[in-house]
Amino acid sequence: MGIKLIVENKKARFDFHINETFEAGLVLLGSEVKSLRQGNAQIKDAYIAFVGSEIFLQKSNIAPYAASSYNNHHPERLRKLLLNRNEINKIYAATEEKGMACVPLKLYFKDGLVKVEIAIAKGKKKGDKRDAIKTRDVNREMSRALRHGRD
Repeated sequence: MGIKLIVENKKARFDFHINETFEAGLVLLGSEVKSLRQGNAQIKDAYIAFVGSEIFLQKSNIAPYAASSYNNHHPERLRKLLLNRNEINKIYAATEEKGMACVPLKLYFKDGLVKVEIAIAKGKKKGDKRDAIKTRDVNREMSRALRHGRD
């Protein structure tokens, strides 16, 4: 079946230096999966939070499924992530450090199951963001020049 991307958090790669990534499963309701199959999701403002010894995805928005009636879900409910204990402990230890966070990068289907790619990341400073913009603009100009055959 392969991988089918649902939504990607492009802002996370701009706002953070990505240190390490993990693939986690999600505990979802049926109406959430159907809504995801239609591509109705948003993870731009989402983050990973700990409740006790469990790990959850917060502030992710999965729109209510239109064809579902009374049995619909709340769009921004807590969604439990499925990781093994070693991975959870590693993420918890990393997020306890100053300036470190755990953010979702992608939401996708893998062999029929919904997965989320999460990353341990360190926030970028304003100057780092400016450098990233400058580099991106220079690369864009170079590719345009090569494409049009000019120097």
